[in-house]
Amino acid sequence: MTLPVLPLDKALYRELVRRALAEDLGWGDATTEGTIDEHQRGHGRLLAKQDCVVAGLDVAEEAFLQLDPGAVVTRHHQDGAWCPAGTLVAEVTGRARALLTAERAALNFMQRLSGIATLTRSYVAAAAGSRLVILDTRKTTPTLRVLEKYAVRAGGGTNHRFALDDGILIKDNHIALAGGVIEALTRMRSVGQDMVIEVEVRTLDELDAALAFGATRVLMDNMDVATLADAVRRATGRAQIEVSGGVTVDRVAAIAAAGVDFVSVGALTHSAASIDLSFKIAAAP
Repeated sequence: MTLPVLPLDKALYRELVRRALAEDLGWGDATTEGTIDEHQRGHGRLLAKQDCVVAGLDVAEEAFLQLDPGAVVTRHHQDGAWCPAGTLVAEVTGRARALLTAERAALNFMQRLSGIATLTRSYVAAAAGSRLVILDTRKTTPTLRVLEKYAVRAGGGTNHRFALDDGILIKDNHIALAGGVIEALTRMRSVGQDMVIEVEVRTLDELDAALAFGATRVLMDNMDVATLADAVRRATGRAQIEVSGGVTVDRVAAIAAAGVDFVSVGALTHSAASIDLSFKIAAAP
């Protein structure tokens, strides 16, 4: 199964790839330059060594093309595809030196992004048949957010705020500094921002206060399923309920059954294990 995912604008990752290659290359690939003839051509095969949802093919391709603009990449699967262990994901033909030098950067990106996509798919599958939407968070690797949130989409998840300027989420520290839930909401509403105001609550009493104020989206943090079900009953027809905090895959079905609208999972990006991929190169004519 392949879930459709809109490709990234190359401008969003071209510089990231350039910096990754520069970090790995240093003054030059001493081993490759000492063992491989500069005119040798190579053919590489990208293989999945474990079951995964593949992600990051555009980024990997960019790594090869930056070192050999004439390289030819043939994809057998697209980002978002489920690839069982042993699957031939893609092939690359080009200058052998370039393939060898770009290999690690290309794999590092793909292994990381495929890990995020694969973990996300497991959460999405656990919520299947319900209205629950799986969201990511801003708990991403610094400078790699655009790629990691893309990988969440490749896994079937949905992006929460991309940055602090594209959504309002009043959290516990805002509330503590503002002097309470209602005071924080009042101040936020007075600013006149044309965005949905979401507010975090820690108790059902705070939920009731937020609902009475007119909040239309409420974040329930670290609450048990029984409390969540009660919160949904109180909020039905008035506000959407989002859940966060310690949401593991085995809790998703119960949270979905409680009628929650969204669950935000920081683990999608901060705890996903990289996928084992390999790139095997042989001589080409």
